[in-house]
Amino acid sequence: MRDNITFKCSDCGEENYISTRNKRKHPERMQIKKYCPRCMKKTVHKEKK
Repeated sequence: MRDNITFKCSDCGEENYISTRNKRKHPERMQIKKYCPRCMKKTVHKEKK
């Protein structure tokens, strides 16, 4: 069962990326380091609630 998740920039709060994950195998929240066009740098993006 894969669900769509949205990633939100931890600095500015912009929702930049969408991905999927299997919530049964990985119940914890994901966080990735991606480029934020608003901050114009790489920042940590956390899964939106």
